[in-house]
Amino acid sequence: MYRADPYDRLPDPEFQAEFYRDVPMKRAFAWVVDTILIVLLTAIVVPFTAFIALFFLPALFLVLNFLYRWVTISTRSATWGMRLAAIEFRRLDGAPFDPMTAFLHTLGYTISCAMVLPQLASIGAMLVTARGQGLSDLILGTVAINRPGRV
Repeated sequence: MYRADPYDRLPDPEFQAEFYRDVPMKRAFAWVVDTILIVLLTAIVVPFTAFIALFFLPALFLVLNFLYRWVTISTRSATWGMRLAAIEFRRLDGAPFDPMTAFLHTLGYTISCAMVLPQLASIGAMLVTARGQGLSDLILGTVAINRPGRV
């Protein structure tokens, strides 16, 4: 059967606006928390490499950032910062992220962060789309919503 709206299994932003209320601000807060956690994790790892990691610190940070986001989003559809902000990701069918969706979303996030224009476009999209979707969300058909039961 053909569905007119591919997002029909997700909360409707017009009739269930509470699921999307303040999500862009919560995502920004979660990003700050996650970045602090990744910086701390990087600082913890460096001494275990006999400080050799200082020579490739940006690469170490990038790898730890990717792994942190992929693993945390794979397990509970949210990073620790997102959990603190009471938001989580959902797929187009309304289900939480599986490991492959989490990988693709993290890859899209990492690529958009590597370039200024896609990152600005992603932030702009979060602010103007009805569901507050960034570029990775728009490409994958995913959304960040307020965690059900906490709306």
